[in-house]
Amino acid sequence: MDTQLVAKSAGALSDKYRLSIVLALSQQPTLAFAQVQELTGLSQPCVSHHLKILADSGLIQLQKSGRCVSISLNRGALQELALFLGGLS
Repeated sequence: MDTQLVAKSAGALSDKYRLSIVLALSQQPTLAFAQVQELTGLSQPCVSHHLKILADSGLIQLQKSGRCVSISLNRGALQELALFLGGLS
């Protein structure tokens, strides 16, 4: 994995709200935007900001259908990150 991608992923996971979103997605295949808002207790603009950071890092995927946004993990990116981190030990 490219070190820039590792840095982006690590930065994205360094926030407690973004980490809670990723952890929730590890338990459920997808979440709706409203579920993420309920989970975090944040306003719509704040949730959008955190989701953008996670999407830019490649850790999540956003799918829009009309006004609905569905969020899912990019398991491939998480596996690459895990392999990289596992190689450090």
